[in-house]
This record gives sequence, structure tokens and C-alpha cells, in this order.
Amino acid sequence: MTQLSPSFTGKKGYALFSLLFLGFSASAATDAEKPTEETMTVNADVAQADKNVTEGYQPLSTSTATLTSMPMLDIPQVVNTVSDQVLSDQHATTLDEALYNVANVVQTNTLGGTQDAFTRRGFGANRDGSIMTNGLRTVLPRSFNAATSRVEVLKGPASTLYGILDPGGLINVVTKRPEQHFSGEISATSSSFGGGTGQIDVTGPIEGTRLAYRLVGEYQHEDYWRNFGKEQSSFIAPSLTWFGDNTTVNVAYSHRNYRTPFDRGTIFDLDTGHAVNVPRKVRFDEPFNETNGESDLAQLNAEYRLNSEWTARFDYSFSQDKYDDNQARVTAYDSSTGDLTRRVDATQGSTQRMHSTRADLQGNVVIGGFYNEILTGVSYENYDLLRTDMIRCSNVKGFNIYNPVYGTVGKCTTVSQSDSDQRTKQENYATYVQDALYLTDKWIAVAGARYQYYTLYAGKGRPFNVNTDSRDEKLTPKFGLVYKLSPSVSLFGNVSQAFMPQSSIASNIGNLPPEESTAYELGAKFDLFDGVTANIALFDIHKKNVLYTEEIGNETVAKTAGKVRSRGLEVDVAGSLTENMNVIASYGYTDAKVLEDPDYAGTPLPNVPRHTGSLFLTWDFHNVIDSNTLTIGGGGHAASRRSGTNGADYYLPGYAVADAFAAYKMKLKYPVTLQVNVKNLFDKTYYTSSIGTNNLSNQIGDPREVQFTVKMTF
Repeated sequence: MTQLSPSFTGKKGYALFSLLFLGFSASAATDAEKPTEETMTVNADVAQADKNVTEGYQPLSTSTATLTSMPMLDIPQVVNTVSDQVLSDQHATTLDEALYNVANVVQTNTLGGTQDAFTRRGFGANRDGSIMTNGLRTVLPRSFNAATSRVEVLKGPASTLYGILDPGGLINVVTKRPEQHFSGEISATSSSFGGGTGQIDVTGPIEGTRLAYRLVGEYQHEDYWRNFGKEQSSFIAPSLTWFGDNTTVNVAYSHRNYRTPFDRGTIFDLDTGHAVNVPRKVRFDEPFNETNGESDLAQLNAEYRLNSEWTARFDYSFSQDKYDDNQARVTAYDSSTGDLTRRVDATQGSTQRMHSTRADLQGNVVIGGFYNEILTGVSYENYDLLRTDMIRCSNVKGFNIYNPVYGTVGKCTTVSQSDSDQRTKQENYATYVQDALYLTDKWIAVAGARYQYYTLYAGKGRPFNVNTDSRDEKLTPKFGLVYKLSPSVSLFGNVSQAFMPQSSIASNIGNLPPEESTAYELGAKFDLFDGVTANIALFDIHKKNVLYTEEIGNETVAKTAGKVRSRGLEVDVAGSLTENMNVIASYGYTDAKVLEDPDYAGTPLPNVPRHTGSLFLTWDFHNVIDSNTLTIGGGGHAASRRSGTNGADYYLPGYAVADAFAAYKMKLKYPVTLQVNVKNLFDKTYYTSSIGTNNLSNQIGDPREVQFTVKMTF
């Protein structure tokens, strides 16, 4: 068995020394001349900064990449933003729909459609910690909701600022904040699938105080589009912000109850390489296949302006998710007869909790005559997963996909002692430093490093069997360089590292070294036509210590000798082409494959298409009947074929799906908008992801759906 790599003795002291040195140097800075207005940035208060990050479809700034307020053109890394206007026009209801607009981000194994799960530049998995809310890691199974303001995607390794991550990047869901003027919105949407959704969003000041509030609520009750099942959820999100002279404090809470189909999709026949010839509505499980749960998120964000140069921030997040599920799982398929072998099992009493906290000190200072945007900070995360009763029954035959008869099996109640009490506990302690150094009015260097220490404990069973009990420390550096050709064009390059510890609650993998990756990126960013932001980037990522297993005698042994590589190209465009015309578009190319592995060397990574693309255009027609506005738009998203398993035993076919919408905005005392969205306009049958380990679970994309929305603002 591969042994745990040696610890990095002395790195903790080095990182702390770096923080102290930078803090001392900055405090000694003089009032030397700052950069010109073109390059200088100012930390606005939280609410104002949130307002100025997008304009229509165009992203203007982001704090996700550097945790500072640097302009987009000054950041040596790609950040894509799906703005609130894009989300509204497309009537996005899931994170999948929002991320159709971003290159090289695609769905992967969603655990039967119950979890958000994405690969980014070829890397990623469900519950990999890459989806955050307001920059903090959570355990929410679905991070997109009625309180979402926008979605930002930071491409490439981000471990220097965010800790343990796969090297493809992270997804940051930014939520709505209270505002200091009163406004509100109420809407109702009906779906052609049956049922619909209602939402309310109200914000404003509390008179006589420096407080502002916001309340967002949503209720969903829709029929599932396949032959049985319902999507039901209720969501409420109150928040409160205090606006001081130099301080802003925001407290937010959200609670969601949900009941969703546990649907593992369809089967691909390994003999033909195609999906089985069964209508896409037909499910191969039972009506009791569903997940019932509730999730909570509480966050505190505080910002204090120490002086004109220094700002202190504190962020804390607590999230939890509790659920029970039941399923009739397909375990075997006879291609000659269409007969299935199924096993009824369940998870009862699954609870995940996470505490995430970060304290930052950020300064815009001059050191030695050079302008610097400095960030120093510490962070702590505590993750705890417990699945109590794991229900397992025997395999059952007798279900035929061409003549399905439901109700021949019922829910299982047999507790598997050896599988129950599955537990994973992880603690992360970190300190980090970053400096954006403006060398000249054209050259900007961004360098940073993070020291992280973590402990990891995992196992299962009654009696409890420890499968992983490890600890390690890592130093993850990054360096980037920007050259500004003009005020509207910049070139950039970066090199950075990321890491991901190994753990398992399913098998004994022991104390293995973490996956480690190094990425290189070159690109260019553009501000075009006074309203369009664009970028083009080339990337090359290598990851080592990839976990694999092999059979030695009758024992399954885990090792970390694998190496994988992902390289490619991506282009993203968003903004206003004219006063009346908006666009958001993307193209991505990814070549991701295994370089070293006893079984899979040379094979592509599952669920990673070589090509992805999207295009969405809108046009505003003003003064349409009594000075009202009609907006029409449409476009689509596409992906090439993807390997369905680690061994490329079959491929999910490529697809292109078109969407269209029209919105009529009436200028009344309380403006009313009537909006129609048609998703999958041509009713394309397509497949969005596989489970990655076999051919029995492949998610089917939604068929044509017509959504009609009535929205009133006040």
C-alpha cells in the first residue's frame, strides 16, 4: 500500500512569517502616487459592490477570483458570470440551466438527479466541494434557488484561496442582499408538465434604523415529466443588513424542504452502444423512488473599513442537509430479453453538516512606489457526514423494460449492519496571502500561497470499521501575470496548484496521499463595443495520485499511481451588442484522458465532451402598444459525445438543444411582465450524464417544456 507522503516541515512558520511581513510592510507605506483611475480599485460597501458587478448580460467585476475588487481585465484568470438578467430571461430554475452558458462546464453523476454535480475543464464529481454560496463551501444538495442573484465560475485551480478543490475550478452562487430602498416582486409560473411555482421577493429599509431587510420565498409543486413522480419544495430566505459609517453586517438564513424523484435514468446497451429502445418517459424503478429532505443555510458577512486603505472582513457559514431516500436500483440488464435485476435499498437518516469561516484583511496600498492590492487571511472548515441506517435487500428479477409492471416489489426495511453508520469527518485549517502588484500601468503580477493542514477520518459498520484516518499539510502557490495592451484588452498567464485528499466510506483505502494537480493557462480578455466582455483561454492541467483499485487475490486494494491530463480551449462572450441586443455565448474544447493507470490508460474521462457550446440572443422592441416593451430571444446549448464509463465502454451521443422566449413588459402603476419560455424547442431526446461506473444509469434531458410566467414588481 502506498504510504502517506512526508509532511512539509516548516511551511506553517514560513506562511505565518509571510503574513506578518506583508502586514508590516503595508502599514509602513507612504502616500505615494496611486495608479490612474483606469487601474485603481475602490472597496465599496457590500450592497453597492453587489449592484455594480453586472449590467444586463455584461459582467463588470468579480470578487470570486481574488477576493478583492480588481477589475476583470486585471485578473490573470478566467471568471465567467451568468448575470441576474440572463437568469431571468432564460427563466433558469436549476444550476444546470444557468451553467449551460459557460464553456467546459457540464453535468456529471447527479445521484439520480438529487444533487448538483459538474465537471469543470474535465474534472469534478458530486459532493466535491466545488459549489459554494457567497464564496463559502456548503453541503446543500441544490445551491440554486429563488434567492440566487447570479452565478460566477472561476476556472482552473483555486486552492490558494479556497482550499481543497479539484483543479477544474469552482462555482460560486451569489445570493440577493437587502437594499436600502423598498421594492418587491411576486410571480407565478405554470409548466406544461403540470403544476407550477410561485415566488415572492421583498426588500427595503427598516424606518428609523440603519437596517434593511429582504425576504425571498418560493413554493413548487410540479409533475415530473416521466411516467410518475412529483417535484415538491418550499423555500424561505430572510436576510438583514446593517449599514454603518464604516461597517456593513449581513445576516442571512434559508430553509428548504424538498421531495424529488430519485431517478437514475435509462440504460445503454453495450452491444449496440445506444440507449435501449424504450420511450423516454418509462422509468425502470418504482413510484417509491424518491428523496425527502430538508436543508438549511445560515451565513454572516461583516466588513469593516479600517481606513482609506485597509478593510477587514469576516465570513461564516453553517449548512446542513438531512434526507431519507428509497429506490429500486437496477443491478443487471439482459440485452437479449430486456429483463432487469433490481435491488431495493434505501438510506435512512443521512445528515451532512459544515461550518466554514474566513477572516480577511485586504489593503490597497503603495509599497516602495508600487501600488498593491494585498489580501491576507485565515480560514477554518469542519465537515461531518453521517448516514445511519443503510437498507439493503436481495436482488429481484422479473421486471421487463418492454413490458414494465410496477408494484411487484415494495420498500425494503432490512438494515445492513456492515454498511450502516457511514461517517466522514474532515477539519481544515489554513492561512493564505496574496498580492496583486501593479508593476507599471501595463504590467500586473498576482502571486499567492496557502498553507493548509487537514485531518480526515472515515469509516462505516456496526461495529465501526475505520477506513481512513489521515492528516497532512500542503502549501499551494499560484502566480499570474497580466499585460494590458490597451484599456480594453489584456493578455494573461498563470500557473497554480490544487489538491484533493483521498477518503472512502465504502472500502478500506488507508492513508493515501492526496490528489495533486498543476495547471498552466494563457489567455486574453476584451471589453468590446462599450458593452461586451469576452475572454479566450488555453489551459493544460495535470493531476497525479489519482485513486484506483485492483484485485489482489480476493482483496480489493486501493493505490494512487494514476495520472490524468486535461488540456483545451475556451471562449466566452457576454454583454450588449447594441442598445437593444444582448448576447451570451461560449465555446469550449477539452481533451481529458488518463495517462497512467493499470486498466484505463489512454481512455477519456467519463462525462467530459470534447466540445461544448452555447448561444443566447435577445432583442428589445420598445414602444409596443402604449409604450410597453417586447423582448424576444432564443438560442441553445450543445455538447459532443462523452464517454459513459471509466473504460469508455460506450458513449453518450452528442446533442444540440434549442430554447426560445418572449416577454411583454407593461408600464403600469405596478409593472407587469408576461413571459413565455419554451425549453427544448424541438423536443430533442438527449442524455446529460452517466453514473460513470456502468451502463445502467444515464440521465435523460428534459423534453420540451413550456413555462408561462406572470410577474408584478412594486
